[in-house]
Amino acid sequence: MMPNLGLKASTSLEQINDRLQYRPRVFEFYTDAHDMTPNGLTHLTEMIKYVRAAGVRSIVIHHPMAYDHHHNEVAVSAIQDPASYQFMMSSSDALIELAVKLNVQVLIHGAYSDEAEVIKAFGSLKVARQVVFDRLDYFQKLGGNHVMIENSTSPVFDFGDDEVERTVMTHHYRLCYDTSHGFIVLHGDNEKLARSIARLAPQTVHYHFVDSMGEFHDSLPLGDGRIDWYRVMQVVNPKATNIYEIDLADQNNCQEMRDSHHYLTQLVTTKQVS
Repeated sequence: MMPNLGLKASTSLEQINDRLQYRPRVFEFYTDAHDMTPNGLTHLTEMIKYVRAAGVRSIVIHHPMAYDHHHNEVAVSAIQDPASYQFMMSSSDALIELAVKLNVQVLIHGAYSDEAEVIKAFGSLKVARQVVFDRLDYFQKLGGNHVMIENSTSPVFDFGDDEVERTVMTHHYRLCYDTSHGFIVLHGDNEKLARSIARLAPQTVHYHFVDSMGEFHDSLPLGDGRIDWYRVMQVVNPKATNIYEIDLADQNNCQEMRDSHHYLTQLVTTKQVS
């Protein structure tokens, strides 16, 4: 697979214009709670149309990661935290409706909470997983081919875990595979990462390419971590899209994302020639 130049930005016009000057093939919107207000959704709609008018055909909306200073969590207790539950459901519903209308993709993040938080909210990991899979089933049914679901480092939805992967395959979800999340879950084991990516490749429609040391969420540029990128590129779904989800020194300058694309393109090209 030759990687796409896939870039990510908020709904800020300054960030969007920075990305568009490099003519990305894939564009992912990073949304927040403000984008879910009536005015915010109107602005998001206009920005999607703006990006499409610039020639980008593959557009993804990442659901808001936070609400009221907490993660916007699919694994939220409707009883213990009804406001967060309502935001999670209503924002996902609104984005799926928008995606269907505009023929773009919505990315739902499978989970954020660590095991202690999960057990506090649901009593056990087993119950939490069942709740999350039920909700993901609802989102997938609602949006069909406009919905994808991303893996997490949370044990509720962590690729690399055999039980989670078997369930994901049984439910036939369309997936976004975040390479750093998988690498962290697998404690920096490249052999296991490649096996997990290959196993889920038939259902994976989008990738977050991001490097890591395999210990915690560090969001490194490609080549700065320990992921074996040549091996990864042998097992990804060649029909899938991708972005580079890298921490930026300046949110209005996507230099680290472009550097990562250059690194990966050069690696793949050099190996193919040799």
